[in-house]
Amino acid sequence: MVEARAAVAEPLTYMMRRLRRQKYHLIGAHSAVKKCLWVHNALVEGRFCYKCKFYGIESHRCIQFSPSTLWCWNACMHCWRVRPQDYGLSYSDLTRLPYVDDPEILVEAAIAEHRRTVSGYRSKAPERMWREAMNPKHVAISLTGEATLYPRLGELIEAFHRRGLTTFLVTRGVRPDVLASLEEEPTQLYVSLEAWNKEMYEYFNRPLVPRGWEKTLETLSILPSFSSPTVIRITVIRGFNMGEEDVKGFAKLMELAQPTFIEVKAYMHVGGSTERLSRESMPTHAEVRAFAEKLAAEIGYRIASESRPSRVVLLTRLPGPIIRYGKGCPRGWEEEDVGDEFSGEYGSPDQV
Repeated sequence: MVEARAAVAEPLTYMMRRLRRQKYHLIGAHSAVKKCLWVHNALVEGRFCYKCKFYGIESHRCIQFSPSTLWCWNACMHCWRVRPQDYGLSYSDLTRLPYVDDPEILVEAAIAEHRRTVSGYRSKAPERMWREAMNPKHVAISLTGEATLYPRLGELIEAFHRRGLTTFLVTRGVRPDVLASLEEEPTQLYVSLEAWNKEMYEYFNRPLVPRGWEKTLETLSILPSFSSPTVIRITVIRGFNMGEEDVKGFAKLMELAQPTFIEVKAYMHVGGSTERLSRESMPTHAEVRAFAEKLAAEIGYRIASESRPSRVVLLTRLPGPIIRYGKGCPRGWEEEDVGDEFSGEYGSPDQV
């Protein structure tokens, strides 16, 4: 009861405290780093994230980072984090950053915090891999929150690039104005989708600002203007967006966006989402693959690769894995999976 009253009185303080308990390394006023499951898997088990297979990313050298830890313009049902509104808190002060930290400071702190998260693996991992992990080469600007709400995003990306890191920027697509005016493009730009029309979007993504769907469509329309590779990540949810009509609906959006890659990925029944969606909402890898095959046929893309542990399938029009950002997974799209669909983000069969 006391904690609940404190949450209402100081929502930001309360939520930051929760993030610390969930092993987020908080940086400044609004940013965070958290060790990814695949950093651990790479160092201890020699197993790598699907981004290694698809794009060459070296999982143990990848920083999972957010410049907007709590701030977002959506309250998506499948979000794995505990959302402030889940505790009856208002979003009125969570749609805009209260303070803007300097990008140079954030970059240095993000690298330092990543090193802190992997420093304890020296006795658990091969010496070479541990040393590589201490010298990160990639950063996923995602993790939680909406990265495009950070007003100095272009400077942040440029600062990472100056230090020799590649950047994967993940967005819900609600700030086309920010994406269109970036001083520096990310190495690769992701837009995440679960809906293909406004009704679905309003129901599932729960926008907190007006015209969220229209802004998303505007983002998709400007993707062909980017010189960096673009990716549409379609998160598929059983019983919601995996029917024949959904294939045709997403196909129209893909024709608008013309992405370099499409990732069809299963919703994972983890984290805060388990309070909003059932485990039955999580499709099997076979179901993801079947949906991806139908979408590929509809839009003239092809299935290039897949990762069973992450229940994800890669579509593209490229003839081969010619876009590689790191030295990981030398066999590229042909790299064999280690483990089954219960050995990735969702966990082991014991959790079923």
